[in-house]
Amino acid sequence: MEEQPHIRSGSGRAKSTRPDPVAPQRSPVAGAAVITDREFQEIKDWIYRTAGINLSDQKKALVMGRLASRLRHYQSSGYGDYFRLLQSGAHPSELQIAIDLLTTNETHFFREPKHFDFLREKIIPAHPAGRLLRVWCAASSSGEEPYSIAMTLTAALGETSWEVLASDLSSRVLERARTGHYSMERAKTIPRPHLLAHCLKGVGSQEGTFLVEPRLRGRVQFTQINLVEALPQIGEFEVIFLRNVMIYFDMPTKREVVARILRHLRPGGYMIVGHSESLNGVNETLKTVVPSIYRKP
Repeated sequence: MEEQPHIRSGSGRAKSTRPDPVAPQRSPVAGAAVITDREFQEIKDWIYRTAGINLSDQKKALVMGRLASRLRHYQSSGYGDYFRLLQSGAHPSELQIAIDLLTTNETHFFREPKHFDFLREKIIPAHPAGRLLRVWCAASSSGEEPYSIAMTLTAALGETSWEVLASDLSSRVLERARTGHYSMERAKTIPRPHLLAHCLKGVGSQEGTFLVEPRLRGRVQFTQINLVEALPQIGEFEVIFLRNVMIYFDMPTKREVVARILRHLRPGGYMIVGHSESLNGVNETLKTVVPSIYRKP
C-alpha cells in the first residue's frame, strides 16, 4: 500500500463487526445435518463455560449455520460428531475456530460518541499532569474502538503520558485489528481532524481502503483475554471501556466479570459500558456519573 498524508471519508454504512451471538443467521443449506436438542445443549453449555455467552434456545439455526462449514471440513456425520472432535483435543486450534464462528462482531469508529466526548472533556483535563493515563478497551473487536480511544488521547495529550491496552476473546478479530487496515466506508464516522492526522489513503491495488498510520498503531497493544477466566497481570487503569459485551452474559456472569475487571481499575477511575447496558444490580460499589459511565470510589 502506498501511504499518503490525506484521506477523504467514504460513503455507505459500516458493516457489522462486535460480539453478537444473537444476530439473525440464515438456516443451513438443504441437505445439511440437523442439530438435535441434545447436541445443541452440549454446544450451548460449552460456549457458556468458555466465553460466558448465553445462547437462547431459539439460536439452533445460528449454531447450525455457523458450524456447518466445519462439519464439511472434517466430514463429520453430525454436530455431535463435530463436538466430540472439539472435546477430544485432536485439533487444538479448532476450539478457537469454533469460538470465532459463534461470536461475530459489531462496531465502528467513534461508536457512541458521547463516551469519547466525556474522555476528552472530563477525564483527560482532570488527570494529574505527568502521570501515565492508562486505558483498557476490554472488548476491542476488530480495533475500531481502541484506535478511536488512541486518536482522542493523542489529540489531547500528544504522544506521551498515555497508553491503550486492547483485548478480545477472538484471535481472528485481533489479527485484523493489529493491521489497522479497513475499507474506506468505515472512515465515515471518524472526525475529519483525526482522518487527516492518523489515516492513510490506499492507492492502486489498495484503493477503497485506508490504514491507521503506523505510529498510532504502535501505541495500542492488542492481546487475547477471556473475561470469564482469571485475568493476566495487566496492572491498573484510569479508564476501562467495557462496552456492548455484557448484554450477552447472564446476571451471574456479569457480576463475576465486573468484579474481576474492577480489581484493575484505579480508585477514582472510570468504567464505561454501552448505552444499552447498565451496572444496576451488577455492582453496588461503583457510583453513576451519567448513564453508562461509572466511577470507582
